[in-house]
Amino acid sequence: MEEQLNYYRFSREQWKQFYRDGHVPLTADNLHEIKAFNDRISLDDVREIYLPVTHLLQAKFEHYLSWRATESSFLRRQNRQSPFIIGVSGSVAVGKTTTARLLEILLKYLYPDRRTQLITTDGFLYSNAELKKMQLMERKGFPESYNMPRLIQFLNDVKSGRPLAKAPVYSHQTYDIVPNRFDVITHPDILIIEGINVLQLPSNERIYISDFTDFSVYVDADADLIESWYLDRFEALMKTAFQDPKNYFYPWAIGDHGEAIEMAKRVWEDVDLKNLNDYILPTRNRADLILHKIAHHVIDAVYFRKY
Repeated sequence: MEEQLNYYRFSREQWKQFYRDGHVPLTADNLHEIKAFNDRISLDDVREIYLPVTHLLQAKFEHYLSWRATESSFLRRQNRQSPFIIGVSGSVAVGKTTTARLLEILLKYLYPDRRTQLITTDGFLYSNAELKKMQLMERKGFPESYNMPRLIQFLNDVKSGRPLAKAPVYSHQTYDIVPNRFDVITHPDILIIEGINVLQLPSNERIYISDFTDFSVYVDADADLIESWYLDRFEALMKTAFQDPKNYFYPWAIGDHGEAIEMAKRVWEDVDLKNLNDYILPTRNRADLILHKIAHHVIDAVYFRKY
């Protein structure tokens, strides 16, 4: 990643100095349960990268609560509960799901008496039936494939303090929205929202996801590395989850292996790489914090926004 004028750059060695406690409230087994399929993460990553990030978020959260109280006092209104929202973005296969899950666990450890919840924007994709009707199936994941009015309404409900908000559930097994199933968000103190479109500014929207977020994290890596992770994950899934007859990719898992890999390469180049270059990567410099990865999902640098 090139140097950014509006970011402080910290090497891994420098960043880990911001957390000197040394105690890691997780075990290797915990990490195995947290990490997304085919991702890599270690206790050293937690200690050297994610615990400093979490303590930064703790400071931001405390400041947010103080400001909410000050604002309510100034306006002479009741200080209603409004969650601190953290956005996590980045490319497909870069490891943003693991980052979001890990932050959720660490924040729950820091705030055992507060409610921390996590959702993904995948649930706000249009269903496959709707995408086919709109002739957008080949552009799944692009901005127009999301039901943005519904996502914005959901975030508005959560941020405005409504006691209950429902987010649709997406299945990576069926590659589709699960009918009549929802993640229920109930008065969270902290909400983490993870997705490739968290920092995007769709041209047809007056309000954006980022209008609701109080802090944002972008997980970054060079495109050629992400491609290798994407294809490695596809290969691993071919031997595991794709073997289920109910899985969307089952026909590829039982068919010609070479053809399946060629299909995955085409999807990467025609869909995911194009989406990354045109719509995801341009949002990187809108993030408050950038976690930069090199080979083997190792975070070698952290960029913290100056202003």
